[in-house]
Amino acid sequence: MELTQLPEWRALDEHFSANKNIHLRQLFAADPDRGPQFSLRVGSLFADYSKHLITSQTLALLLNLVRARQVTEARDAMFRGDKINTTEQRAVLHTALRNQSAEPVLVDGQDVMPGVRHELAKMADFANKIRTRQWLGQTAKPVKNIINIGIGGSDLGPVMVTEALKFYAQADLHLAFVSNIDGTDFVEATRGLDPAETLFIVASKTFTTDETMTNAQTARAWLLKDLPAAAIAKHFVALSTNTKAVTEFGIDPVNMFGFWDWVGGRYSLTSAIGLSIMVAIGPDNFHELLQGFYDMDEHFKTAPLEQNLPVILAVLGIWYTNFYGAETEAILPYDQYLHRFPAYFQQGNMESNGKSVTKSGQPVSYATGPIVWGEPGTNGQHAFYQLLHQGTHLIPADFIGTRLPLNKLGEHHRKLSANLLAQTKALAFGKTADELIAEGVPPELIAHKTFSGNRPTTTILLDQLTPRSLGQLIALYEHKIFVQGVIWDVNSFDQWGVELGKVLATDIYRQLQTNDTSNDDSSTSNLLKQLLS
Repeated sequence: MELTQLPEWRALDEHFSANKNIHLRQLFAADPDRGPQFSLRVGSLFADYSKHLITSQTLALLLNLVRARQVTEARDAMFRGDKINTTEQRAVLHTALRNQSAEPVLVDGQDVMPGVRHELAKMADFANKIRTRQWLGQTAKPVKNIINIGIGGSDLGPVMVTEALKFYAQADLHLAFVSNIDGTDFVEATRGLDPAETLFIVASKTFTTDETMTNAQTARAWLLKDLPAAAIAKHFVALSTNTKAVTEFGIDPVNMFGFWDWVGGRYSLTSAIGLSIMVAIGPDNFHELLQGFYDMDEHFKTAPLEQNLPVILAVLGIWYTNFYGAETEAILPYDQYLHRFPAYFQQGNMESNGKSVTKSGQPVSYATGPIVWGEPGTNGQHAFYQLLHQGTHLIPADFIGTRLPLNKLGEHHRKLSANLLAQTKALAFGKTADELIAEGVPPELIAHKTFSGNRPTTTILLDQLTPRSLGQLIALYEHKIFVQGVIWDVNSFDQWGVELGKVLATDIYRQLQTNDTSNDDSSTSNLLKQLLS
């Protein structure tokens, strides 16, 4: 049955109509224990979702929808290795990459865990050689500059995690990332580096991705200006499944790290794609990261729906996207190390659930994936929070902070935490005209200084930002996106929407090479003329 025709959906619609004008001030006044009631601890994470426009009845109705859409059955199918990516006929088993149990994980009847553990051990051996200066380049100099060349999931995940865990990184190693086909990205990443001390990690499953291979060929030429062709084998490694293409490039297949077609790009940072992460933070910390993922995987698999944090965050998103008509949601980390976290889940969410047809190919009649964006606090407070507080858009927001700082510097962390809590309080409760009048605010300023409040937020507090807590946090958002995809009946694991632009770019590139300005639309034709003039 179509989603909006379900009795559970209609019950939510009726509940929304009856309660849409309720204010968080009323909800908190009616229940002094609302904060503890709508909060949950999972591992190193504490989540407060009491500042949402919900009651216990709302949550119960949303969880009825989860049951009606058979989310737990879909979850079990994913963990079991069923081919739930139906348009590509693939299993979806990024969870196997961080499986810490002794249980087998089967794909087509074969246990994939021996292969996963083999690659992790191979990655650890490589990382340790780099970190202990045993990996020598062509001139016998130790490699100390590592440049990861990838794009999409082969870049965003490693960048986000190496930034998030920079506190744990080996300080005398220099890591950089090149993803953009804009030559500036490569030039700036390699500026001032000695080729004899530099190693490139080329991350491309097929070893044919245009942006990645263009940058890899540029890196090859950059290296060979100073070193002989034999140096390729000592200054390049590959993260790929295409042995033939890797060998033709000049990379020794011994230095090729593999993964599997059941690992989606945006879920791949715990595979060989995370090699740069392991080099930066070391194998022990990388395994702590995997343990954090596994902690949340187990919680998602076993916790009752009423206490299942990914499920709860998912249905809150459904509530705003499909009933309040919210089109965006913000991720606002109050930890500078997490400054790339919003960008990572911008891809994670929008590439997964930015779909307009169901799994069976029928057009949807309801909103699906939200627009995801965000910046770190407190910087965002001086940029876009004005719109969050007094704008015309309802924007649910996740505030992410830590109880304990990694860098203890004066009063910085207390002031940072004070800002986090103040913002969520202001967004929830606002400030009324009566309160402003009582404060003696001039009448002509009352309207300008009134805050309506009733802006929903989730607050997630990590005990401290560690590899393990980061793994828990990432997996939390992964599973949230999965649940929403099941409810919306979309395939969260394909991304056909990126294909058409790639095909057209190939055609237009040929036109730019041949000075051909003809095109079937006058805009593109005119722009070609401008570029070629």
